[in-house]
Amino acid sequence: MPKYIEAFKKGNLRKKIEALMRMEENCCICPRRCGVNRLKNKTGYCRTGLFAKVYSYAPHKGEEPVISGKNGSGTIFFSGCNLNCCYCQNYQFSQLDEGKEVNKETLCDMMLELQKQKCHNINLVTPTHVSAQILDALELAITKGLNIPIVYNTSGYELPEVIEILNNVVDIYLVDMRYGDTKLATKYSNATDYTEYNQQSVKEMFKQAPSAKIENGIMTEGIIIRHLVLPQDIGATERIAEFISKALSKGIHISLMSQYFPFCNAKKYPEINRRITKKEYAQAKVIMKKYGLTNGWVQEDNGLIDLAGVNLKRNI
Repeated sequence: MPKYIEAFKKGNLRKKIEALMRMEENCCICPRRCGVNRLKNKTGYCRTGLFAKVYSYAPHKGEEPVISGKNGSGTIFFSGCNLNCCYCQNYQFSQLDEGKEVNKETLCDMMLELQKQKCHNINLVTPTHVSAQILDALELAITKGLNIPIVYNTSGYELPEVIEILNNVVDIYLVDMRYGDTKLATKYSNATDYTEYNQQSVKEMFKQAPSAKIENGIMTEGIIIRHLVLPQDIGATERIAEFISKALSKGIHISLMSQYFPFCNAKKYPEINRRITKKEYAQAKVIMKKYGLTNGWVQEDNGLIDLAGVNLKRNI
């Protein structure tokens, strides 16, 4: 049974919704702490007011194997973002705000439709700035029969106190650790404190789900850390690997991603205006093994393989 159902039965889910809504009244839902009153539909850095905006929703078979499985992950892409990555592959809706505003009833219906299509989970992509709206819709969806795990698919630019509120609601954290160097996060994603908040929040996520639960090849509880390998080691891969091995666990699931492409405004930065090389990706794999991080997946030309070298025959 997903965690959120028990929280609903105990009355804790409503308390969490109210706590997040209060944070939006003088918005401090993420590290930006814009201070605008989103309950009155004012907007700050994420350009999102009272209502969540959805770009698309559909079964997605290209996530990690334990997330997508056979039937796909029920993915909901939210518009707006609290980061501003110059190379964002989703910039049409993360930065240009394409999508449609939805109320909680519509968002609830999307979740139920994805469950009806036999998706293994509800995969919330870029949920940080709309966590209150998501939980509000989730509460309604529970009363209508939603009973599959919730995946919180985040860039990792989170406040640990918000992650604490999500305890016993989120089943799976699918979280980026994008940068191990604050200066690089500032330059390429306009997030001067990304590394600090990212590490604190990931610690809290791991505290909530220290061991993964996988049933019939599908994760029902746990955490997966994604690291996108960037040109010129912009992400400072070794610093991230060292943090994970020392502060978390060498057994945690890692997804080492190779699909970087210079989208959006990457052309303004010559050093990242290209794909990564095979040598750069190979070096990232060496670093993961150096720190004992061999549980998870890497991407190769012939698909996704686990860190032990077993071909899983799946592309992300």
